[in-house]
Amino acid sequence: MSGVSERPLAAESRGEAPGRGRLRERRILIVGGGQDERDDPDPPMGNGRAMSILFAREGADIAIADRRVEAIKKTIDHIAADNLAREGSAFSVVADVGQPDDIRQMVVKAREGLGGLDGLVYNVGIGGGMGLEGSTPEIWDRVFAVNLRGAMLTLQAAMPVLADGSSIVLISSIASMKPGSRMPSYDASKAALGGLMRHAGIEGERRGIRVNIIAPGLMDTSIGREATRGRPNRAKTPVPLGRQGTGWETAYAALFLISDEAAYITGQTIAVDGGMTGLR
Repeated sequence: MSGVSERPLAAESRGEAPGRGRLRERRILIVGGGQDERDDPDPPMGNGRAMSILFAREGADIAIADRRVEAIKKTIDHIAADNLAREGSAFSVVADVGQPDDIRQMVVKAREGLGGLDGLVYNVGIGGGMGLEGSTPEIWDRVFAVNLRGAMLTLQAAMPVLADGSSIVLISSIASMKPGSRMPSYDASKAALGGLMRHAGIEGERRGIRVNIIAPGLMDTSIGREATRGRPNRAKTPVPLGRQGTGWETAYAALFLISDEAAYITGQTIAVDGGMTGLR
């Protein structure tokens, strides 16, 4: 993409590094831990599924929430097949974050099933409406209901029951920082997560609850591949590190922020984008 010679991916980038116990005894809800494979016959690992597998591998007990039970089941099957993960480290919670009642029940079920909560990831995002001309009120409201209102309601339900010292990670996009998706509703809703993060961070500060954002760039996921099919020049976007990212690379950034290794980090946005926002 940028003239950088192709290099072999690190074990972490491939999802093949062993667990190191970085989340031992943690109880984490991952919202959007299934995967929309978009009918891809050989789908790459998505962000939510990678986080679920990695967190279990690192010793956490996790509740995987998604609106599609079959997507959750596939993630749990991956965890069971991962010989680096502990047995019984994941269970499913079916919820549609576009429905406020589902969100409240999701948090209750996760807390009850895990015996408490000290970590939360909101990994949900939809788009629609190309350009201002293609953006209708209905599309705008649906995208904001899922991408932003759903995040707010999840935080509203979770903050009172999260343990002191917990960590929250919201998954945004570099579309919140620079133009790229060409979908105003997506770009605007992902940008607005920054304001929500900062407010939640202020509410959580006295209890040591940290809130941060990860903004992935061009990632080789099923959704990313579908976007490229619709806009082929996406694949030619110059990335300083010379390639698209993997779902595992998003997952490792989330692992850092969820873990105590990031105990002094809150209110921050980390771009996992191969240098696109910082160098281009």
